[in-house]
Amino acid sequence: MSTTLLDKTQIGDNIAIQLKDVNIRYRMLHERTSSLKEFVLNWITGNNSYTHFWALRDISLRVNTGESIGIIGDNGAGKSTLLRVIARILRPAVGEAHIRGSVTPILELGALFDAELTGRENIYLNGAMFGYSRQVMNGKLDQLLDFAGLGDFIDSPLRTYSNGMVARLAFAIATDIEADIILIDEVLAVGDNNFRQKCISRMESFLERGTTLITVSHNLGLIQQLCSRVIWMEHGQIKADGSPTEIIPAYEQTATLDLFDSSQAGRE
Repeated sequence: MSTTLLDKTQIGDNIAIQLKDVNIRYRMLHERTSSLKEFVLNWITGNNSYTHFWALRDISLRVNTGESIGIIGDNGAGKSTLLRVIARILRPAVGEAHIRGSVTPILELGALFDAELTGRENIYLNGAMFGYSRQVMNGKLDQLLDFAGLGDFIDSPLRTYSNGMVARLAFAIATDIEADIILIDEVLAVGDNNFRQKCISRMESFLERGTTLITVSHNLGLIQQLCSRVIWMEHGQIKADGSPTEIIPAYEQTATLDLFDSSQAGRE
């Protein structure tokens, strides 16, 4: 099967994302090597052996423009890998990924920050990385500072910030960039309740503007609040796809049964 990753496709105008039989495969080294020298020698002599791990298997998915999709599942289910395919970070080993429009992935808050620069300097640094001039960032600065709510800390080095403060600044910058599709991966796990409510309000404003929103989270309440459709992933495959009222209780029931089975096994 052919492998493609296209920006402009023949899919319908109302479709933002279309995946067809997408597979992602990783190579895992069998033997641990104690040094780089040992690894290189094994590589030269052909003694390195690998197994293949399929992070995604036969994923077919269509997301309409303006939809809000929640992706749930246990750790290692393939949720973040799926986001990286949609973000054009990973290319499928097999299958087709058709993505229409611009994508802003909010996958790791603060990943593009420099700890030695101030918060204000990091705003301009990130703006430049997104392709915005200093003049454009000057126009965005007041609203960014207002959303982040860091006060005088904005002119302190980032290394003096708490994790919550870094999250405030990073989310303010990332969500001020206009995009057709926004991908969010567990970024609301940090920060206080007031900040999380501000983030949720901003995400709701994206939906009002017709932005396509895909959220990965273990916070099922957040998924219930934001999403009109939920995808449940398990072992790199889509186990179920439907409404939050249908999928979330089914997932919770499975988690409860797994916990009960583990508890019973511990008593034997």
